[in-house]
Amino acid sequence: MSIKIGFIGLGIMGAPMAVRLAAGGHTLFVHTRSQVRDEIKATGATVCASATEVARQADVIFTMVPDTPDVERVLFGEGGVAAGLSKGKTVVDMSSISPMATKDIAQRIQALGADWLDAPVSGGEVGAKAGTLTIMVGGDQAVFDRIKPLFELMGKNITLVGGAGAGQTCKVANQIIVALNIAAVSEALVFASKAGADPAKVREALMGGFASSRILEVHGERMIKRTFNPGFRIALHQKDLNLALQSAKAMSLALPNTANTAQLMQTAAAQGWDQLDHSALVRAIELMGHHELGDTTS
Repeated sequence: MSIKIGFIGLGIMGAPMAVRLAAGGHTLFVHTRSQVRDEIKATGATVCASATEVARQADVIFTMVPDTPDVERVLFGEGGVAAGLSKGKTVVDMSSISPMATKDIAQRIQALGADWLDAPVSGGEVGAKAGTLTIMVGGDQAVFDRIKPLFELMGKNITLVGGAGAGQTCKVANQIIVALNIAAVSEALVFASKAGADPAKVREALMGGFASSRILEVHGERMIKRTFNPGFRIALHQKDLNLALQSAKAMSLALPNTANTAQLMQTAAAQGWDQLDHSALVRAIELMGHHELGDTTS
Protein backbone atom coordinates (compact mmCIF):
# COMPACT_ATOMS: atom_id res chain seq x y z
CA MET A 1 0.00 0.00 0.00
CA SER A 2 1.38 3.38 -1.02
CA ILE A 3 1.65 5.83 1.88
CA LYS A 4 1.87 9.60 1.59
CA ILE A 5 5.20 10.36 3.24
CA GLY A 6 6.61 13.75 4.16
CA PHE A 7 10.37 14.19 4.49
CA ILE A 8 11.93 17.36 5.88
CA GLY A 9 15.72 17.71 5.79
CA LEU A 10 17.40 16.37 2.65
CA GLY A 11 21.07 16.58 3.52
CA ILE A 12 23.83 13.95 3.41
CA MET A 13 21.69 11.45 5.34
CA GLY A 14 18.14 12.62 4.64
CA ALA A 15 18.30 12.57 0.85
CA PRO A 16 19.26 8.89 0.43
CA MET A 17 16.81 7.89 3.17
CA ALA A 18 13.98 9.66 1.35
CA VAL A 19 15.01 8.02 -1.92
CA ARG A 20 14.73 4.60 -0.34
CA LEU A 21 11.23 5.38 0.93
CA ALA A 22 10.20 6.42 -2.57
CA ALA A 23 11.77 3.26 -3.99
CA GLY A 24 9.45 1.33 -1.68
CA GLY A 25 6.52 2.61 -3.72
CA HIS A 26 5.51 5.51 -1.50
CA THR A 27 4.60 9.07 -2.49
CA LEU A 28 6.96 11.79 -1.26
CA PHE A 29 6.25 15.36 -0.16
CA VAL A 30 9.50 17.12 0.74
CA HIS A 31 10.85 20.35 2.15
CA THR A 32 14.45 21.37 2.73
CA ARG A 33 16.47 24.55 3.28
CA SER A 34 19.13 23.38 0.83
CA GLN A 35 18.77 22.85 -2.90
CA VAL A 36 16.69 19.79 -3.78
CA ARG A 37 19.05 17.14 -5.11
CA ASP A 38 18.63 15.47 -8.48
CA GLU A 39 18.05 12.06 -6.89
CA ILE A 40 15.05 13.49 -5.01
CA LYS A 41 13.65 15.10 -8.15
CA ALA A 42 14.00 11.75 -9.92
CA THR A 43 11.59 10.14 -7.44
CA GLY A 44 8.81 12.43 -8.58
CA ALA A 45 8.57 13.97 -5.12
CA THR A 46 6.38 17.01 -4.61
CA VAL A 47 8.51 19.89 -3.32
CA CYS A 48 6.52 21.87 -0.73
CA ALA A 49 7.06 25.51 0.15
CA SER A 50 6.90 24.86 3.90
CA ALA A 51 6.93 22.14 6.54
CA THR A 52 3.28 22.99 7.22
CA GLU A 53 2.38 22.04 3.65
CA VAL A 54 4.30 18.78 3.98
CA ALA A 55 2.31 17.92 7.11
CA ARG A 56 -0.99 18.75 5.43
CA GLN A 57 -0.24 16.49 2.46
CA ALA A 58 1.43 13.53 4.19
CA ASP A 59 0.21 10.91 6.64
CA VAL A 60 3.68 10.15 8.04
CA ILE A 61 6.16 13.02 8.40
CA PHE A 62 9.87 12.31 8.82
CA THR A 63 12.33 14.96 10.00
CA MET A 64 16.11 14.68 9.60
CA VAL A 65 17.80 17.93 10.65
CA PRO A 66 21.04 18.72 12.51
CA ASP A 67 20.20 19.69 16.10
CA THR A 68 17.57 20.21 18.79
CA PRO A 69 16.80 23.86 17.88
CA ASP A 70 16.37 22.81 14.24
CA VAL A 71 13.81 20.16 15.18
CA GLU A 72 11.92 22.63 17.37
CA ARG A 73 11.92 25.21 14.57
CA VAL A 74 10.78 22.73 11.90
CA LEU A 75 8.00 21.41 14.11
CA PHE A 76 6.75 24.48 15.98
CA GLY A 77 8.20 27.54 14.24
CA GLU A 78 6.55 29.68 11.60
CA GLY A 79 5.49 27.43 8.72
CA GLY A 80 6.21 24.40 10.88
CA VAL A 81 4.84 20.87 10.90
CA ALA A 82 2.52 21.45 13.87
CA ALA A 83 0.32 23.86 11.91
CA GLY A 84 -0.41 21.14 9.35
CA LEU A 85 -1.04 18.23 11.70
CA SER A 86 -4.37 16.55 12.32
CA LYS A 87 -5.55 13.50 14.23
CA GLY A 88 -4.12 10.22 12.92
CA LYS A 89 -0.91 11.60 11.41
CA THR A 90 2.49 10.43 12.67
CA VAL A 91 5.66 12.46 13.19
CA VAL A 92 8.95 10.54 13.15
CA ASP A 93 12.08 12.49 14.08
CA MET A 94 15.22 10.75 12.83
CA SER A 95 17.56 13.58 13.84
CA SER A 96 20.04 13.16 16.71
CA ILE A 97 18.93 15.56 19.44
CA SER A 98 18.55 15.98 23.19
CA PRO A 99 16.71 13.07 24.87
CA MET A 100 15.28 15.45 27.47
CA ALA A 101 13.97 17.90 24.86
CA THR A 102 12.55 14.99 22.89
CA LYS A 103 10.21 13.99 25.71
CA ASP A 104 8.74 17.49 25.77
CA ILE A 105 8.47 17.61 21.97
CA ALA A 106 6.68 14.25 21.93
CA GLN A 107 4.08 15.51 24.43
CA ARG A 108 3.45 18.63 22.35
CA ILE A 109 2.94 16.60 19.16
CA GLN A 110 0.66 14.10 20.89
CA ALA A 111 -1.41 16.96 22.34
CA LEU A 112 -2.24 17.90 18.73
CA GLY A 113 -3.72 14.43 18.14
CA ALA A 114 -0.75 13.05 16.19
CA ASP A 115 1.49 10.09 17.04
CA TRP A 116 5.21 10.39 17.74
CA LEU A 117 8.38 8.33 17.36
CA ASP A 118 11.98 9.42 17.87
CA ALA A 119 14.14 7.25 15.64
CA PRO A 120 17.77 8.42 15.32
CA VAL A 121 20.09 6.37 13.15
CA SER A 122 23.64 5.12 12.94
CA GLY A 123 25.48 4.01 9.83
CA GLY A 124 26.43 7.22 8.08
CA GLU A 125 25.94 8.14 4.45
CA VAL A 126 27.01 4.66 3.33
CA GLY A 127 24.31 3.01 5.45
CA ALA A 128 21.70 5.54 4.33
CA LYS A 129 22.38 4.80 0.66
CA ALA A 130 22.48 1.03 1.19
CA GLY A 131 19.41 0.90 3.44
CA THR A 132 21.43 -0.72 6.22
CA LEU A 133 21.08 1.88 8.96
CA THR A 134 20.70 0.97 12.61
CA ILE A 135 17.50 2.65 13.83
CA MET A 136 16.95 3.25 17.54
CA VAL A 137 13.32 4.01 18.31
CA GLY A 138 11.45 5.61 21.19
CA GLY A 139 7.66 5.62 21.38
CA ASP A 140 4.58 3.43 21.73
CA GLN A 141 4.63 -0.19 20.56
CA ALA A 142 1.52 0.18 18.38
CA VAL A 143 2.91 3.20 16.55
CA PHE A 144 6.26 1.45 16.11
CA ASP A 145 4.58 -1.63 14.64
CA ARG A 146 2.69 0.52 12.15
CA ILE A 147 5.77 2.47 11.01
CA LYS A 148 8.25 -0.42 11.09
CA PRO A 149 7.72 -1.40 7.39
CA LEU A 150 8.94 2.11 6.48
CA PHE A 151 11.95 1.76 8.78
CA GLU A 152 12.77 -1.52 7.04
CA LEU A 153 13.23 0.35 3.77
CA MET A 154 15.98 2.42 5.40
CA GLY A 155 17.61 0.09 7.91
CA LYS A 156 18.38 -3.45 9.01
CA ASN A 157 18.85 -3.33 12.79
CA ILE A 158 15.62 -1.73 14.05
CA THR A 159 14.90 -1.72 17.78
CA LEU A 160 12.13 -0.20 19.88
CA VAL A 161 14.24 0.81 22.89
CA GLY A 162 11.46 2.23 25.06
CA GLY A 163 9.12 5.18 25.38
CA ALA A 164 9.50 8.65 23.89
CA GLY A 165 13.09 9.84 24.22
CA ALA A 166 14.56 6.34 24.58
CA GLY A 167 15.67 6.29 20.95
CA GLN A 168 17.63 9.50 21.47
CA THR A 169 19.15 8.17 24.69
CA CYS A 170 20.34 5.10 22.79
CA LYS A 171 21.80 7.27 20.03
CA VAL A 172 23.77 9.35 22.53
CA ALA A 173 25.16 6.10 23.98
CA ASN A 174 26.08 5.02 20.45
CA GLN A 175 27.92 8.28 19.82
CA ILE A 176 29.89 7.91 23.04
CA ILE A 177 31.09 4.47 21.96
CA VAL A 178 31.91 5.55 18.40
CA ALA A 179 33.81 8.66 19.50
CA LEU A 180 35.90 6.84 22.09
CA ASN A 181 36.72 4.12 19.58
CA ILE A 182 37.81 6.67 16.97
CA ALA A 183 40.06 8.27 19.59
CA ALA A 184 41.51 4.86 20.54
CA VAL A 185 42.23 3.90 16.93
CA SER A 186 43.78 7.33 16.33
CA GLU A 187 46.11 6.99 19.29
CA ALA A 188 47.08 3.41 18.44
CA LEU A 189 47.91 4.12 14.80
CA VAL A 190 49.86 7.31 15.55
CA PHE A 191 51.74 5.50 18.32
CA ALA A 192 52.65 2.65 15.98
CA SER A 193 53.64 4.98 13.17
CA LYS A 194 55.89 7.17 15.31
CA ALA A 195 57.52 4.03 16.72
CA GLY A 196 58.55 3.16 13.16
CA ALA A 197 55.90 0.60 12.21
CA ASP A 198 53.81 0.78 9.05
CA PRO A 199 50.33 1.87 10.28
CA ALA A 200 48.64 0.05 7.38
CA LYS A 201 50.33 -3.21 8.37
CA VAL A 202 49.55 -2.61 12.04
CA ARG A 203 45.88 -2.11 11.17
CA GLU A 204 45.92 -5.28 9.07
CA ALA A 205 47.37 -7.28 11.96
CA LEU A 206 44.96 -5.85 14.52
CA MET A 207 41.97 -6.64 12.31
CA GLY A 208 42.59 -10.31 13.03
CA GLY A 209 42.69 -9.96 16.81
CA PHE A 210 40.63 -8.87 19.79
CA ALA A 211 41.19 -5.19 18.93
CA SER A 212 39.27 -5.64 15.69
CA SER A 213 36.29 -3.32 15.28
CA ARG A 214 34.18 -1.62 12.65
CA ILE A 215 35.90 1.65 13.55
CA LEU A 216 39.36 0.13 13.00
CA GLU A 217 38.17 -1.34 9.71
CA VAL A 218 36.50 1.72 8.19
CA HIS A 219 37.87 4.76 10.00
CA GLY A 220 41.34 3.30 10.44
CA GLU A 221 41.55 2.95 6.66
CA ARG A 222 40.37 6.55 6.21
CA MET A 223 43.04 7.76 8.61
CA ILE A 224 45.79 5.93 6.73
CA LYS A 225 44.55 6.91 3.25
CA ARG A 226 43.76 10.50 4.39
CA THR A 227 40.21 10.30 3.01
CA PHE A 228 38.41 12.73 5.29
CA ASN A 229 35.54 13.74 3.03
CA PRO A 230 32.55 13.79 5.38
CA GLY A 231 30.36 10.81 5.98
CA PHE A 232 29.68 12.21 9.45
CA ARG A 233 31.22 15.57 10.30
CA ILE A 234 33.26 16.32 13.40
CA ALA A 235 30.92 19.27 14.08
CA LEU A 236 27.93 16.94 14.35
CA HIS A 237 29.79 14.50 16.56
CA GLN A 238 30.79 17.41 18.79
CA LYS A 239 27.12 18.24 19.13
CA ASP A 240 26.30 14.66 20.13
CA LEU A 241 29.05 14.51 22.75
CA ASN A 242 27.81 17.81 24.16
CA LEU A 243 24.36 16.22 24.47
CA ALA A 244 25.95 13.34 26.37
CA LEU A 245 27.79 15.65 28.75
CA GLN A 246 24.76 17.90 29.31
CA SER A 247 22.56 14.90 30.06
CA ALA A 248 25.22 13.41 32.33
CA LYS A 249 25.44 16.66 34.28
CA ALA A 250 21.66 16.68 34.77
CA MET A 251 21.89 13.12 36.14
CA SER A 252 24.97 13.83 38.34
CA LEU A 253 26.91 11.32 36.24
CA ALA A 254 30.62 11.52 35.35
CA LEU A 255 31.72 10.64 31.79
CA PRO A 256 35.47 11.41 31.95
CA ASN A 257 36.52 9.67 28.73
CA THR A 258 33.66 11.26 26.82
CA ALA A 259 34.79 14.67 28.09
CA ASN A 260 38.38 13.99 26.99
CA THR A 261 37.27 12.94 23.52
CA ALA A 262 35.04 16.01 23.25
CA GLN A 263 38.14 18.12 23.90
CA LEU A 264 40.04 16.26 21.17
CA MET A 265 37.22 17.11 18.79
CA GLN A 266 37.41 20.73 19.94
CA THR A 267 41.12 20.67 19.14
CA ALA A 268 40.29 19.50 15.62
CA ALA A 269 37.54 22.12 15.28
CA ALA A 270 39.92 24.87 16.43
CA GLN A 271 42.18 23.93 13.52
CA GLY A 272 39.28 24.37 11.08
CA TRP A 273 38.66 20.65 10.61
CA ASP A 274 35.11 20.52 11.99
CA GLN A 275 33.55 19.94 8.55
CA LEU A 276 35.75 16.90 7.91
CA ASP A 277 34.73 13.32 8.66
CA HIS A 278 35.02 12.38 12.32
CA SER A 279 37.86 10.01 11.41
CA ALA A 280 39.88 13.24 11.00
CA LEU A 281 40.05 13.26 14.81
CA VAL A 282 43.37 11.51 14.20
CA ARG A 283 44.74 14.86 13.05
CA ALA A 284 44.39 16.20 16.60
CA ILE A 285 46.52 13.32 17.90
CA GLU A 286 49.02 13.87 15.09
CA LEU A 287 49.16 17.59 15.88
CA MET A 288 49.97 16.99 19.54
CA GLY A 289 52.53 14.32 18.68
CA HIS A 290 54.18 16.27 15.85
CA HIS A 291 53.77 13.22 13.67
CA GLU A 292 51.52 12.39 10.74
CA LEU A 293 50.67 8.79 9.83
CA GLY A 294 53.12 7.59 7.21
CA ASP A 295 55.76 10.21 8.10
CA THR A 296 59.09 8.36 8.04
CA THR A 297 61.18 11.31 9.23
CA SER A 298 59.99 11.34 12.86
